[in-house]
Amino acid sequence: MGEWHGGTLIGFDLETTGTEPGESRIVTAALVEVAGGVVGRRRGWLADPGIPIPEEAAAIHGISTERAVREGRPAREVADEVASALAGLWRRGAVVVAYNAAFDLTLLAAELARYGLPSLADRLGGVATGPVVDPLTIDRAVDRYRRGKRTLEAVCGVYGVRLEAAHDAGADALAAVQVARAIAARHPGVAALTPAELHAEQIRWHARWAGDFQSYLRRQGTPDAVIDTAWPLRGLAPAPAGAGA
Repeated sequence: MGEWHGGTLIGFDLETTGTEPGESRIVTAALVEVAGGVVGRRRGWLADPGIPIPEEAAAIHGISTERAVREGRPAREVADEVASALAGLWRRGAVVVAYNAAFDLTLLAAELARYGLPSLADRLGGVATGPVVDPLTIDRAVDRYRRGKRTLEAVCGVYGVRLEAAHDAGADALAAVQVARAIAARHPGVAALTPAELHAEQIRWHARWAGDFQSYLRRQGTPDAVIDTAWPLRGLAPAPAGAGA
Protein backbone atom coordinates (compact mmCIF):
# COMPACT_ATOMS: atom_id res chain seq x y z
CA MET A 1 0.00 0.00 0.00
CA GLY A 2 1.63 3.24 -1.09
CA GLU A 3 -0.50 5.62 1.00
CA TRP A 4 1.01 7.13 4.15
CA HIS A 5 -1.14 5.16 6.57
CA GLY A 6 0.21 1.88 5.22
CA GLY A 7 3.82 2.83 5.90
CA THR A 8 5.83 3.37 9.05
CA LEU A 9 4.24 5.69 11.59
CA ILE A 10 5.67 6.79 14.93
CA GLY A 11 3.17 7.30 17.73
CA PHE A 12 4.15 10.00 20.22
CA ASP A 13 2.55 10.91 23.55
CA LEU A 14 3.35 12.76 26.76
CA GLU A 15 1.72 12.47 30.16
CA THR A 16 2.25 15.62 32.17
CA THR A 17 1.72 17.59 35.35
CA GLY A 18 -1.14 19.65 33.94
CA THR A 19 -3.06 20.94 30.96
CA GLU A 20 -1.25 24.20 30.17
CA PRO A 21 1.62 23.40 27.79
CA GLY A 22 3.62 26.51 28.62
CA GLU A 23 3.68 25.69 32.34
CA SER A 24 3.22 21.93 32.67
CA ARG A 25 6.09 19.47 32.81
CA ILE A 26 6.77 16.06 31.29
CA VAL A 27 6.13 13.06 33.53
CA THR A 28 6.19 10.23 31.00
CA ALA A 29 6.87 10.07 27.27
CA ALA A 30 6.56 7.34 24.67
CA LEU A 31 7.43 6.63 21.06
CA VAL A 32 5.89 3.59 19.37
CA GLU A 33 6.76 2.46 15.85
CA VAL A 34 4.03 0.89 13.74
CA ALA A 35 4.92 -0.42 10.29
CA GLY A 36 2.05 -1.53 8.09
CA GLY A 37 -0.09 -2.06 11.17
CA VAL A 38 2.55 -4.16 12.95
CA VAL A 39 3.85 -2.77 16.25
CA GLY A 40 7.61 -2.54 16.39
CA ARG A 41 10.04 -0.72 18.63
CA ARG A 42 8.73 1.04 21.72
CA ARG A 43 10.59 3.64 23.74
CA GLY A 44 9.47 5.08 27.05
CA TRP A 45 10.69 7.64 29.59
CA LEU A 46 9.79 8.48 33.18
CA ALA A 47 10.89 11.93 34.34
CA ASP A 48 11.21 13.65 37.67
CA PRO A 49 9.50 16.88 36.58
CA GLY A 50 11.17 18.94 39.28
CA ILE A 51 7.84 20.15 40.69
CA PRO A 52 5.10 18.36 42.64
CA ILE A 53 2.67 16.42 40.45
CA PRO A 54 -0.85 17.61 41.31
CA GLU A 55 -3.10 14.92 42.73
CA GLU A 56 -5.60 15.36 39.90
CA ALA A 57 -2.87 14.71 37.32
CA ALA A 58 -1.51 11.72 39.24
CA ALA A 59 -5.03 10.29 39.39
CA ILE A 60 -5.18 10.37 35.59
CA HIS A 61 -1.81 8.88 34.62
CA GLY A 62 -0.95 7.04 37.83
CA ILE A 63 2.45 8.62 38.51
CA SER A 64 2.81 10.23 41.94
CA THR A 65 5.39 12.81 42.90
CA GLU A 66 7.07 10.25 45.13
CA ARG A 67 7.39 7.70 42.35
CA ALA A 68 8.65 10.28 39.87
CA VAL A 69 11.34 11.44 42.31
CA ARG A 70 12.30 7.86 43.18
CA GLU A 71 12.29 6.30 39.71
CA GLY A 72 12.33 9.18 37.23
CA ARG A 73 15.30 10.65 35.45
CA PRO A 74 16.05 14.39 35.46
CA ALA A 75 13.51 16.21 33.30
CA ARG A 76 16.25 17.99 31.39
CA GLU A 77 17.70 14.66 30.22
CA VAL A 78 14.30 13.27 29.29
CA ALA A 79 13.29 16.36 27.28
CA ASP A 80 16.63 16.32 25.45
CA GLU A 81 16.39 12.60 24.62
CA VAL A 82 12.77 12.80 23.44
CA ALA A 83 13.56 15.79 21.22
CA SER A 84 16.66 14.09 19.82
CA ALA A 85 14.69 10.93 19.11
CA LEU A 86 11.94 12.85 17.31
CA ALA A 87 14.40 14.90 15.30
CA GLY A 88 16.30 11.77 14.30
CA LEU A 89 13.13 10.07 13.15
CA TRP A 90 12.04 13.10 11.14
CA ARG A 91 15.46 13.37 9.51
CA ARG A 92 14.99 9.78 8.33
CA GLY A 93 11.66 10.71 6.77
CA ALA A 94 9.35 9.36 9.49
CA VAL A 95 5.78 10.51 10.01
CA VAL A 96 4.99 11.25 13.67
CA VAL A 97 1.43 10.71 14.92
CA ALA A 98 0.25 12.51 18.05
CA TYR A 99 -3.29 12.99 19.30
CA ASN A 100 -3.75 16.70 20.04
CA ALA A 101 -0.24 17.23 18.72
CA ALA A 102 -0.21 20.96 19.46
CA PHE A 103 -0.32 20.21 23.18
CA ASP A 104 2.47 17.62 23.26
CA LEU A 105 4.81 19.38 20.86
CA THR A 106 4.28 22.80 22.44
CA LEU A 107 4.91 21.38 25.90
CA LEU A 108 8.09 19.69 24.68
CA ALA A 109 9.20 22.97 23.09
CA ALA A 110 8.58 24.76 26.39
CA GLU A 111 10.63 22.17 28.28
CA LEU A 112 13.53 22.56 25.85
CA ALA A 113 13.45 26.33 26.31
CA ARG A 114 13.16 25.97 30.09
CA TYR A 115 16.41 24.01 30.26
CA GLY A 116 18.27 25.96 27.59
CA LEU A 117 18.33 22.99 25.24
CA PRO A 118 18.33 23.13 21.41
CA SER A 119 14.82 23.50 20.01
CA LEU A 120 13.32 21.10 17.51
CA ALA A 121 14.03 23.68 14.80
CA ASP A 122 17.68 23.81 15.90
CA ARG A 123 17.85 20.04 15.53
CA LEU A 124 16.07 20.08 12.17
CA GLY A 125 18.02 22.79 10.39
CA GLY A 126 15.43 25.51 10.93
CA VAL A 127 12.26 23.53 10.14
CA ALA A 128 9.72 23.75 12.99
CA THR A 129 8.88 20.03 12.85
CA GLY A 130 8.83 17.17 10.42
CA PRO A 131 5.54 15.73 9.12
CA VAL A 132 2.93 15.38 11.85
CA VAL A 133 -0.40 13.54 11.74
CA ASP A 134 -2.89 14.59 14.42
CA PRO A 135 -6.00 12.38 14.44
CA LEU A 136 -7.86 14.97 16.52
CA THR A 137 -7.33 17.72 13.97
CA ILE A 138 -8.21 15.42 11.07
CA ASP A 139 -11.31 14.03 12.78
CA ARG A 140 -12.60 17.53 13.45
CA ALA A 141 -12.18 18.31 9.74
CA VAL A 142 -13.67 15.18 8.21
CA ASP A 143 -16.57 14.82 10.67
CA ARG A 144 -17.20 18.43 11.68
CA TYR A 145 -20.76 18.10 12.91
CA ARG A 146 -20.56 14.87 14.92
CA ARG A 147 -21.82 15.40 18.43
CA GLY A 148 -20.05 14.17 21.54
CA LYS A 149 -16.59 14.32 23.01
CA ARG A 150 -13.39 14.27 20.96
CA THR A 151 -11.13 12.75 23.62
CA LEU A 152 -8.85 9.95 22.50
CA GLU A 153 -11.05 7.42 24.28
CA ALA A 154 -14.20 8.73 22.61
CA VAL A 155 -12.66 8.84 19.13
CA CYS A 156 -11.26 5.33 19.57
CA GLY A 157 -14.86 4.25 20.07
CA VAL A 158 -15.97 6.02 16.90
CA TYR A 159 -13.30 4.31 14.79
CA GLY A 160 -13.35 0.90 16.44
CA VAL A 161 -9.91 1.15 18.04
CA ARG A 162 -9.25 -0.65 21.30
CA LEU A 163 -7.48 1.54 23.86
CA GLU A 164 -5.81 -0.80 26.33
CA ALA A 165 -4.85 1.65 29.10
CA ALA A 166 -5.95 5.26 28.66
CA HIS A 167 -3.43 7.85 29.84
CA ASP A 168 -0.52 5.45 29.68
CA ALA A 169 1.83 7.23 27.26
CA GLY A 170 2.69 4.07 25.33
CA ALA A 171 -0.92 2.94 25.04
CA ASP A 172 -2.08 6.40 23.96
CA ALA A 173 0.73 6.70 21.39
CA LEU A 174 -0.23 3.36 19.86
CA ALA A 175 -3.94 4.21 19.88
CA ALA A 176 -3.22 7.51 18.12
CA VAL A 177 -1.55 5.62 15.27
CA GLN A 178 -4.41 3.15 15.04
CA VAL A 179 -6.99 5.95 14.96
CA ALA A 180 -5.00 7.75 12.24
CA ARG A 181 -4.94 4.59 10.15
CA ALA A 182 -8.67 4.05 10.69
CA ILE A 183 -9.51 7.61 9.67
CA ALA A 184 -7.44 7.26 6.51
CA ALA A 185 -9.11 3.95 5.68
CA ARG A 186 -12.55 5.56 6.06
CA HIS A 187 -11.67 8.77 4.19
CA PRO A 188 -9.80 8.11 0.92
CA GLY A 189 -9.18 11.81 0.38
CA VAL A 190 -7.12 11.92 3.55
CA ALA A 191 -5.28 8.73 2.66
CA ALA A 192 -4.38 10.03 -0.79
CA LEU A 193 -2.46 13.05 0.52
CA THR A 194 1.29 12.91 0.93
CA PRO A 195 2.55 13.46 4.50
CA ALA A 196 3.67 16.99 3.56
CA GLU A 197 0.29 17.76 1.96
CA LEU A 198 -1.57 16.38 4.96
CA HIS A 199 0.61 18.40 7.33
CA ALA A 200 -0.23 21.57 5.40
CA GLU A 201 -3.95 20.73 5.37
CA GLN A 202 -3.94 20.22 9.13
CA ILE A 203 -2.50 23.72 9.62
CA ARG A 204 -5.50 25.05 7.69
CA TRP A 205 -8.03 22.73 9.33
CA HIS A 206 -6.90 23.60 12.84
CA ALA A 207 -7.02 27.34 12.11
CA ARG A 208 -10.58 26.98 10.82
CA TRP A 209 -11.66 24.96 13.87
CA ALA A 210 -9.99 27.42 16.25
CA GLY A 211 -11.73 30.37 14.62
CA ASP A 212 -15.11 28.63 14.75
CA PHE A 213 -14.62 27.60 18.39
CA GLN A 214 -13.56 31.08 19.43
CA SER A 215 -16.66 32.54 17.76
CA TYR A 216 -18.80 29.99 19.61
CA LEU A 217 -17.25 30.89 22.98
CA ARG A 218 -17.86 34.58 22.37
CA ARG A 219 -21.48 33.90 21.51
CA GLN A 220 -21.73 32.02 24.81
CA GLY A 221 -20.59 35.07 26.75
CA THR A 222 -16.81 34.68 26.98
CA PRO A 223 -15.61 37.55 24.76
CA ASP A 224 -12.04 37.41 26.07
CA ALA A 225 -11.51 33.80 24.99
CA VAL A 226 -8.52 33.35 22.71
CA ILE A 227 -8.04 30.02 20.93
CA ASP A 228 -4.60 29.61 19.40
CA THR A 229 -4.86 29.09 15.65
CA ALA A 230 -1.30 27.77 15.24
CA TRP A 231 -0.58 24.08 14.67
CA PRO A 232 1.39 21.88 15.44
CA LEU A 233 3.22 24.33 17.73
CA ARG A 234 1.13 26.89 19.55
CA GLY A 235 2.15 30.50 19.31
CA LEU A 236 4.23 29.89 16.21
CA ALA A 237 3.56 30.00 12.49
CA PRO A 238 5.13 26.71 11.41
CA ALA A 239 6.32 26.30 7.86
CA PRO A 240 4.93 23.28 6.00
CA ALA A 241 7.02 20.23 6.81
CA GLY A 242 9.15 18.97 3.96
CA ALA A 243 9.88 15.35 3.30
CA GLY A 244 13.53 15.91 4.10
CA ALA A 245 12.90 17.50 7.48
